[in-house]
Amino acid sequence: MDYIALNDMRFYARHGCFPQERKTGGYYIVHLKLYTDLNTPGQSDRLDDTINYAEVYDCVKSLMQQPVNLIEHLAESICRVLKERYIQVSRIDIRIIKQHPPISGEIGGAEVFLSR
Repeated sequence: MDYIALNDMRFYARHGCFPQERKTGGYYIVHLKLYTDLNTPGQSDRLDDTINYAEVYDCVKSLMQQPVNLIEHLAESICRVLKERYIQVSRIDIRIIKQHPPISGEIGGAEVFLSR
């Protein structure tokens, strides 16, 4: 199946359950795949026939700036909004990595993956 991917989108945001996370914020990496038929834009070479990934980026960026407790909820919200906006998308895969989460010990990131 065809897809459009946006990889390694990096955002500073204030998600988390703990007050310190909301106060100081942190970095998040988002990987996104939008599954859709790309035959028409492949033939036409017209932006109007495909999903404008700059618009998708702006949508994700906007949602990333709205603080939530859980990255699971954040991922679900991004999927829901994108599927509503782009009805031609049959499936979305999303990975959100919270870099350096506040736990005791060394960890590069905590990750959530959804396929909707």
